[in-house]
Amino acid sequence: MRAMIGKWFDGFAVGASALCLIHCLGLPLLIAALPAIANRVDPGEGFHLAVLLFAIPTSAFALIEGWRRHRGLAPLFVGGAGLTLMAAGLAFENWVAVETGVTVVGSLLLAGAHLANWRRRARARCSS
Repeated sequence: MRAMIGKWFDGFAVGASALCLIHCLGLPLLIAALPAIANRVDPGEGFHLAVLLFAIPTSAFALIEGWRRHRGLAPLFVGGAGLTLMAAGLAFENWVAVETGVTVVGSLLLAGAHLANWRRRARARCSS
């Protein structure tokens, strides 16, 4: 049962990372393209904190459960680095380009860690 929940969390976390990436890259482009609504469409910095507070427990559960199943440390370390960069992005809220860059790299690392975890989980299931 825990393995099934962990697999679901991996899939959910990949989707959440993709949404984060779309938000980080797409929203600034949308705002730049549509200056008439730029002041009205801003989720604020609280959005980034909310996403991070959601990503930490979800990712921790999925990556730790994956490690218990396949014993691969790479997804844990890469995922931890991704979460760390996403958290560091909050420190650069006054420098939008730096904040976006750091957060996007962190999000990509986290998504990659979940994909690797997902694949290792599948291999561990096939070999058992």
